[in-house]
Amino acid sequence: MTDDVAVEYIELGLRLGRHIDGLVDAYYGPAEIKRRIDAEDLPEPSTLVADAAALLDSLPDAGLGEPRRRWLEAQIVGLETVARRLAGEEISFEDEVERCYGVRPTRALEAEFETAHRELDEALRGSGTLAERYRVWREDDSIPGDALEAVIDRVAADARSRTIALVGLPEGESIEFDYVTDEPWPAFNYYLGDLRSRIAINTDAEIPPARVVELVGHEAYPGHHSEHAWKEHELVRENGQLEEAILMIGTPQALISEGIAGLAVEMAFGDEEQEATAVHVAGTGVPYDPDVSRAVQRAREPLGRVGGNMALMIHADGASVEEAREYFVRWALASEKRAAHMVEFIVDPVWRSYASTYDDGYYLCRDFVDGDPARFKRLLTEQLTPGDLR
Repeated sequence: MTDDVAVEYIELGLRLGRHIDGLVDAYYGPAEIKRRIDAEDLPEPSTLVADAAALLDSLPDAGLGEPRRRWLEAQIVGLETVARRLAGEEISFEDEVERCYGVRPTRALEAEFETAHRELDEALRGSGTLAERYRVWREDDSIPGDALEAVIDRVAADARSRTIALVGLPEGESIEFDYVTDEPWPAFNYYLGDLRSRIAINTDAEIPPARVVELVGHEAYPGHHSEHAWKEHELVRENGQLEEAILMIGTPQALISEGIAGLAVEMAFGDEEQEATAVHVAGTGVPYDPDVSRAVQRAREPLGRVGGNMALMIHADGASVEEAREYFVRWALASEKRAAHMVEFIVDPVWRSYASTYDDGYYLCRDFVDGDPARFKRLLTEQLTPGDLR
């Protein structure tokens, strides 16, 4: 019975994924399941709504342990919500986020952004406006393409060693870095199964020294790759929990994963992040001051929530895209290019609610872990929901 529920859950996710490109972030379960789903006639969205409801109804009698039942219930509620929107049902933005990701979006106070601006102004001394100085720090002083690969290799080796010391890694895990162009993101983890990831690095993106450790920690060690490898090893291989072999956008699984990735560098490097960065970018010719970077990193934390306010402006308040773009440029101190990418992300029907996962996931995971490596290891190896973390 337990295996039947896992297979039905995977089938629901794969069927929805045929309607919505990108909804299935990764699948490494039995190939015959995917072949069978791909060969089917495309199901009506209303059928998938009914399938999700039936699967939810079956959980109490499925013989599942309580943590696994709670996890599957939260996942299926998210997928049912995606299916309902696909079928044309009107769901408010706040309800969509809460049903999909297990958190209800709230607005950050602009007073917090004003404080961040004042502290950034102190940290980034020099000529020009604060926005100009911040953009130089965050976007303009980027690592040149011919040096980027060597820097990332050094950072990845360091981050992997620190991850092994912190929480270990399953034997046989591995990462391949792939350098690409013409993508909307700076980096992306493609989990391949068999404890392997391909991490694509967009060489068109501006990757300054201050972001390179964050990028590798987020996507690789001890972020997305480490989580997926540990869960494949512990849950799928050791415990036979096949449902973990599909990674779904639109579910609390994604929020927890982004929370882990957001916390990754903090756990692996701690106060040594800036000094480690200085070592790894030495010789690139790009200026980097560890003390300035440390002060900026601390000061800018509230600005991560500007995007959430922006999403609520558009989807809850009815603000225009132009108004929201101007808001992001002002409060996030963003370039027009970065603001345009953020607007595109937030108005996309698939990704609009995903913006909540980064900061809400980070704060939820940070508070749960409270600096304890053992609790961080639980995030990497257990099926936990936002409710469990609270």
